[in-house]
Amino acid sequence: MIIKLAIEVAISAAYEAGRLTRERFGDLTSIQEKDEHGDLVTEADYEAEAIILAKIRGVFPDHRIRSEEFGDNENESDWVWLVDPLDGTNNFAVGLPLFGISITLLHRSAPVMAVIYEPMTDRLYTAVSGEGARCNGQVVAIGQAKPVAKPRVGWIQGHAVQNAQDAVKLRHYIDVQAKRMMRLWAPTLQWCMLARGDLDAIIVYNSEGEDLYSGLLMAQEAGAVVFDYDGQPFTGAFRQPFLIACHSEHAEYFQNMVRSGLPSS
Repeated sequence: MIIKLAIEVAISAAYEAGRLTRERFGDLTSIQEKDEHGDLVTEADYEAEAIILAKIRGVFPDHRIRSEEFGDNENESDWVWLVDPLDGTNNFAVGLPLFGISITLLHRSAPVMAVIYEPMTDRLYTAVSGEGARCNGQVVAIGQAKPVAKPRVGWIQGHAVQNAQDAVKLRHYIDVQAKRMMRLWAPTLQWCMLARGDLDAIIVYNSEGEDLYSGLLMAQEAGAVVFDYDGQPFTGAFRQPFLIACHSEHAEYFQNMVRSGLPSS
């Protein structure tokens, strides 16, 4: 019952926040740097966030909420909402129409519901644990395994990683081995591409954030396997996520790629 109501709330919030960001696109009055790594925040982030938080609090006042700009309300609850009101703010701020709204619900640290909305294309992605993934109501699946001699790989790294030596070496190795290595500055959209079968894999390098678990659940419910660099399956929250997501038949291939690209220990 909670999850059914939660997804209704999340969809309503995503649509409303999406309308606001679409209207604000190209018409910003305030853009600020929020950390030393050059990450940005705009008035649209705050306004979209206020819409989403109000809707969640109105129905689930006792749930814990962690949101990109607001922070953590620190409620004691087995239910935790993760909110990124504008995933892809840097794109949004420079006029690149690649951004989305990400809302996830965790139960005891495991993602059970996710909504990702891409306002500029009006694509709404939903996933519920054990019930599959959908885009605008249509089932989304990664489909049959394709040859990966020259794969299309999405790369996602945490803001604090920057140009850490091991990350640079692995990133460069993947870039050379892949047909395309994609960095969109909007991770949730990359996860949706994997879910649709438009990417062969996603490599995550220490990227913990409010937008991570919506994408993970979307990919898993679309048929992808998610595991760490040592091959251990994703079962819940990671303190430092170093992950691979791909078709099950390609798991060994991409694990070997990552191992080959990392410096010898």
